[in-house]
Amino acid sequence: MIQGANSFDWNHMRAFLATAEEGSLSAAARKLGLTQPTLGRQVTALEAELNLMLFERVGRNLVLTQAGEELLQHVRAMNAAADQVALVASGQSQAVEGVVRITASDVFSAYLLPPIMKELRARAPQLEIDIVAANDIRDLMRREADIAIRHVRPDQPDLIARLVREARGYFYASSDYLDRKGRPETLDDLRDHDFISFGDVNRMLGFLHPLGFPITEKNFRIGSESGVVSWELARQGFGIAAMADDVAAATPDVERVLPDLAPVVFPIWLTTHRELHTSRRIRLVFDLLAEFLAQKPEAKFSD
Repeated sequence: MIQGANSFDWNHMRAFLATAEEGSLSAAARKLGLTQPTLGRQVTALEAELNLMLFERVGRNLVLTQAGEELLQHVRAMNAAADQVALVASGQSQAVEGVVRITASDVFSAYLLPPIMKELRARAPQLEIDIVAANDIRDLMRREADIAIRHVRPDQPDLIARLVREARGYFYASSDYLDRKGRPETLDDLRDHDFISFGDVNRMLGFLHPLGFPITEKNFRIGSESGVVSWELARQGFGIAAMADDVAAATPDVERVLPDLAPVVFPIWLTTHRELHTSRRIRLVFDLLAEFLAQKPEAKFSD
């Protein structure tokens, strides 16, 4: 019989799970918001409680022993059960107070969410909103966020999603840039213009070439993985950038390039967990976001 089996410390289990998934104490500590020595002591304490060696050090990485591998599947099941308990408890809460985490791209977080936050504060002043600005897809199943704004529909059966609108994207540049470089009248005119990259340039070219853009890597002289930074570079006159018309409508001194060019159409999905959708605070935020995001760009920023 495993010693200490009836007196597990869940913090030690979480430390073990994070270390197993991340492969190192330093990465696991960052994930849990702990110091590396603290997390290391928790893993060591679990090994002492179980009287088992769970990890072997291989170079700079930690590798699970056979005992660690066997324990991992059970701890994952425990973690999933704990997440489900938290979801059910949160869903049962009927108070319009507490924390609601919303995840969206950095651009949406910076330009589109602040106006709706004013309305939320007026309707539910006790709510605490945590905006997780991230360009990757956060996991709602593991409570990294309560509500997600995405451009793809999730396929997990425990998530519910609402298509709030088919949004449109165009190409923009600052008036200052176009005064200096000229306003292109045809696609061929784009050969002589600077473009701002958002992420990998080759991926952008793979998207732009089918649209008829006769440009190469040489047209991309500056860019960023951050959408907010890329858009600010466009606003300050560094070149042409693609952007949703919602964001452009909120940005002064930018002009649409080739205004007759067909828009790039993309969906906006609002997603939450089924259990959370029964919570008054989650439902309030979800419905307000849906109402706001469904509006046309000029309606959002008419004030």
